Amino acid sequence: MRTRLREINMALPGLLLGIILFGVLCQIAGLFFVEDKAGYSIGLWIGVLTAVFMALHMAVTLNSAVERDVKGAQAAATRQNIIRYLIVVIVLGILMLTEIGNPLAAFAGVMGLKLSAYAQPLFAKLSHTKGEENPSEVLIDK
Repeated sequence: MRTRLREINMALPGLLLGIILFGVLCQIAGLFFVEDKAGYSIGLWIGVLTAVFMALHMAVTLNSAVERDVKGAQAAATRQNIIRYLIVVIVLGILMLTEIGNPLAAFAGVMGLKLSAYAQPLFAKLSHTKGEENPSEVLIDK
């Protein structure tokens, strides 16, 4: 599975790991600080799944944009970016209307993507093994 994710994008496994770790940490914190634990958990993991979808979609979008000319790549990337954010708005809207899960917890789960993106170079260094290319070095050196 990790090899397949690396085929899509070298940084993707670390990014997904960070999103899930952030979700687990938020879940643990929620056990102590939240009254509606079920609503919090449902919202959080819907947010985490949304963040995972966004990371996968972003990786595929970047791969397809690289194969285009500059104008086509910009237009495609912008269009796909708008689609990603519309999906987040729709997911949060559904949670607010149906009250199935906590929309703030879902937002926290989605923010796991941002936190993971910032922490990804650290994960890449920690998971770097001998004989394996480090994704952060690939981006810096080339």
